[in-house]
Amino acid sequence: VVSTRLMRLVSLLLRHPFPLLHASKQDYLSITNSSTVRRKKTFPTYNPATGDILAHVQEAGEEDVNMAVDAAHNAFFKGKWGKMAPRERGNLLYKLADLIEKNYDELTVLEALNNGKTLKQTQTVDVPASATILRYYAGWADKINGRNIPIGEGFHNYTRHEPVGVCGLIIPWNLPLIACAAKLGPALACGNTVILKSAEQTPLTALRLAELVKEAGFPEGVINVISGHGPTAGGPLVRHNKVDKISFTGSCDVGKKIQEMCAKNVKRVTLELGGKNPFIVFPDADLDSAVETAHNALFWNEGQACASGSRVFVHDKIYDEFVARATKKSGE
Repeated sequence: VVSTRLMRLVSLLLRHPFPLLHASKQDYLSITNSSTVRRKKTFPTYNPATGDILAHVQEAGEEDVNMAVDAAHNAFFKGKWGKMAPRERGNLLYKLADLIEKNYDELTVLEALNNGKTLKQTQTVDVPASATILRYYAGWADKINGRNIPIGEGFHNYTRHEPVGVCGLIIPWNLPLIACAAKLGPALACGNTVILKSAEQTPLTALRLAELVKEAGFPEGVINVISGHGPTAGGPLVRHNKVDKISFTGSCDVGKKIQEMCAKNVKRVTLELGGKNPFIVFPDADLDSAVETAHNALFWNEGQACASGSRVFVHDKIYDEFVARATKKSGE
């Protein structure tokens, strides 16, 4: 017995119903100020499993970055987003999470096609987790506040938490849709406007999400999505004087360059550069469980995750036995 959902997924894979997946028919466009932007220059995006071209994507350059930043800047300082009640911002994030779930079948297939991971993973992790992340931050939107600080008679001392302004969000290719949600959620809940640059290897779900943003009812200019390469799109975004903060997830080498660029005008920056996360095994551990968990911690998502347990520390008493079992597990 084949489930109705599985039949729909197979149909999606066979028919490629996404209107922009056929490179010969139409290109994927950047979405700035809630409108699509067409440029002459494009770049191909591939299905890593087959090497086939899925689509040609409009390649953003400095002109596109400037348009996106201006749209975000105007939305923050002149649009209704800045005057919107925090609860309303949260409601828009809830709507976006609902739309991700409504378009579950399409997004799971699109993420699998463009990223090269299995449908099982996009169905059980990537798409559901993206909706969950947005709902988490939606709940925070009306709970961000300052406090009064008693410092003595005759003084009124208080703090306020205010949005930073225009945020540039640069995401990696390993978990594209989850990365979108993890960066958009907190930035929008706090009242910022954003320019999101997707990884050039995996731009498709970010662009589809931008269409859902418009459907959810976000004001124009609040969320702008551009596709392009680091030197020609990421660089101008990081250097732009109207961008108040950069949040980057990626390699240490690129992170260092971004930190240097942000230092020139003292721009706020958050860098998530991965690392060598420790997995510690003590002598009283259940070795079968420890080996299984260590294996999954390292090799989940083909090891392409910033939280991978890529350093294993094992107590001397059980070291040889652990290595033997781990070697056997890895060879299976």
